Amino acid sequence: MRLDKFLKVSRLIKRRTLAKEVAEQGRISINGQTAKASSNVKVGDELTIQFGQKQITVRVEQLLESTKKEDASSMYTLVKEERLEEPMTE
Repeated sequence: MRLDKFLKVSRLIKRRTLAKEVAEQGRISINGQTAKASSNVKVGDELTIQFGQKQITVRVEQLLESTKKEDASSMYTLVKEERLEEPMTE
C-alpha cells in the first residue's frame, strides 16, 4: 500500500494531499529511510513522522483499503512519541 494512502486510511494524517506534502518535505521515514508518498508500506514497517515540534514512531500492524474511524487505530501501534527541542538561537 502507498504511504500516503496508509496515512490517510489509518487517520494518522487527515488528508492524502497533506500526507503527500509532509513526505515531500522529508519528514517521514520508513525503517530509517526517508520515504516518498509513493513508497510501499508493509506490515511490520516502522514509520517515523515529524509534526512540527513532535515526532511519532508507529509500527504498521495491518493494511486495510478503508476503515471506520473507530477501527483506524488498529492499523498501527504507537512505538514512541517525543517532543523535539527547538534549536537555540542567539
